[in-house]
Amino acid sequence: MNNRTQSPLFWGTNAPLSTMISAGLMIMATSRLAFAIIAAGALLWTYGLTILILSFAKPILPQKGREIVWIFLSSFLGSLYLLLIYFASPFLAMETTFLILLAPLSCIGSGVCSRLEALDPEEFILTALLEALVLVGILIALALIREPLGFGSFSLPGGPQGIITLISFGSSLYFPVQIIAGSSGGLLLLGYGLTLFRRFRNRYIHTEEK
Repeated sequence: MNNRTQSPLFWGTNAPLSTMISAGLMIMATSRLAFAIIAAGALLWTYGLTILILSFAKPILPQKGREIVWIFLSSFLGSLYLLLIYFASPFLAMETTFLILLAPLSCIGSGVCSRLEALDPEEFILTALLEALVLVGILIALALIREPLGFGSFSLPGGPQGIITLISFGSSLYFPVQIIAGSSGGLLLLGYGLTLFRRFRNRYIHTEEK
């Protein structure tokens, strides 16, 4: 494969649908659009600040034990994001605690820190943010499918209960496909998405090699 297909973007070997490091987050956070938005914010916050801090702290980081620094930093930033959500809405924070804590695991598990060490700070930050945006796009897309089919609604973060229902279509009309709202439905959609991703990626790679 060429460098383009090996890049950590949508079609690369390190893309979210290639590594599947964030599969748990994709399944759990996309049952409702409100949860997906909070998880998306956690990903952008964790990826962005982790890479930003590491890019400037790179000269002073020890050669040994860097992985511990990465884990500590991303976990601290994820906890800070959770604290901010708690101040804004305690109910929403309680409902999304586990989702937010999965964001640092996605960041470190993706290997973005080790893969980008050799790049310049500007390229380092841009590439990591692009990878996070691809993952965010997948989360939002899955949520836009699962919530209306499973719950017959669209929701956003906010309100005294943590979630505001913008539109309700009536769940009785969607009873045959309500399984989509459950974990099994999320896994099913993710499997279909992964199949399509691999098919189009192989076609993209063959086109690039010609």
